[in-house]
Amino acid sequence: MKVSLIKEVEISKYDGLMIPMYEDELVLDGINIPLDMLKESKRFEGKDGKNYKMTISQEDKLIEVVLVGLGKKDDIKYRKLLNTLANGFRKLDKENIKNMALIFKDENSEKNEINVKAAVESIMMANYKFDDYKTDKKDKNEISLDILVNNPDNYEAIKNEAMILASSNIIARNLVNQPANVMNPIKLSEEVKELGKEKGFEVEILGLNEIKELGMEAYLSVAKASSIEPKFIIMRYKGDSESEETLGYVGKGLTYDSGGLSIKSTSGMVTMKSDMGGASAVIGSMCAISEAKIKRNVVAVVAACENMISGNSYRPGDIINSMGGKTIFIGNTDAEGRLTLIDAMHYIVTKENVNKVLDIATLTGAAIYCTGDAASVAISNNDEFFKDIDNSFKLSGEQIWRMPIFDEYKELIKHEEADLTNTAGNPGTITAGLFVGEFNGDLPWVHIDIAGTAFAKKQSGVISKGGTGIAVRPLYYLAKN
Repeated sequence: MKVSLIKEVEISKYDGLMIPMYEDELVLDGINIPLDMLKESKRFEGKDGKNYKMTISQEDKLIEVVLVGLGKKDDIKYRKLLNTLANGFRKLDKENIKNMALIFKDENSEKNEINVKAAVESIMMANYKFDDYKTDKKDKNEISLDILVNNPDNYEAIKNEAMILASSNIIARNLVNQPANVMNPIKLSEEVKELGKEKGFEVEILGLNEIKELGMEAYLSVAKASSIEPKFIIMRYKGDSESEETLGYVGKGLTYDSGGLSIKSTSGMVTMKSDMGGASAVIGSMCAISEAKIKRNVVAVVAACENMISGNSYRPGDIINSMGGKTIFIGNTDAEGRLTLIDAMHYIVTKENVNKVLDIATLTGAAIYCTGDAASVAISNNDEFFKDIDNSFKLSGEQIWRMPIFDEYKELIKHEEADLTNTAGNPGTITAGLFVGEFNGDLPWVHIDIAGTAFAKKQSGVISKGGTGIAVRPLYYLAKN
């Protein structure tokens, strides 16, 4: 998508216009739209989330117009602005437009920053659709988007950052949406190598023998039933050579999860290509951080593998070891993600010398019962670090909710036959996170469970059906701010 900021709009140049309007400022100059009649008939009053499509004639040319209601000027939040603009764009996009203008009428510079950022992110993300394997798909028009804004030169950097964030979100979506027979651990490692070359971050891939040498027994227990070799993916970005601080990201990278011997139902397996949502989040964020040249040192790791079934599968009742030296009783082979995460966590803490660490994973179905698909769930051992990630989510228009850590919950992850159990029971989202947290080296740590937010059953606002690219933009802001 080509995006430009302009200070004057020539209506006849476009085949589509999108005009966001506040309920308390329903005024428009220079375009022949009967706003008074629309308001009087209650067809369009600028109310929150209400859109109205019409066709106008300009110099013998028909132009599709979508009026987008923003509600009261002082009430709109960034999340709602993103989704409202995305829904307006989808309505316009149905008309097969190629050249569109988005017309903002706001004199406030701070508002214009937000408007430009939201316009670019929402339209680019809403324009994404996964149809790589449709043989009868129509070639999608390359859309040219002009955004009318006062003093456009002042917002060029905002536009460019928004384009980086939206495109990085789409990278993450596309990684998740590829079917598991295509996007396996080997293919994922190859994709990350190419992204590293393109965006400017270092990539190191460890194979089976190197993983064994590191003593990653928990990770290998999950991976060993698959005929496809696991790949441990390390991404390094050195944006501040003068700083000794490094931020660490750990993403769950199960490219497919059958449940192992504790096998899932068929319906439960159909979307299990999405079990690498945490990996795609850290990969997408590394793309954005590197491309934007953020002044921060960041290392991200992904323990990529499949959880499959064979005569070599690990079993319920097994006791296994881990890179961190703690033994684990296996109560369920479908609680596999936390086993890969703990070795990745121990590695990044002890080998990459990070000062703070965040892990992100589609970890527990229980997370869906906590916040549904409206918010990701988190636990943390550090108030200030969680405050930073909470603010980063707010900047992105995404939502996160922190759960408590009580001493009683910490007792649940212990086992009488081993140091820990991978099935501690309810509250499952918290105990799963605490299990991973046993290997954080007592660093400031945040655990984010995106089981409810990483994959969508239907499109809504900026979200398309399938992978959502959730947390890519928050992880970028965490590094930046």
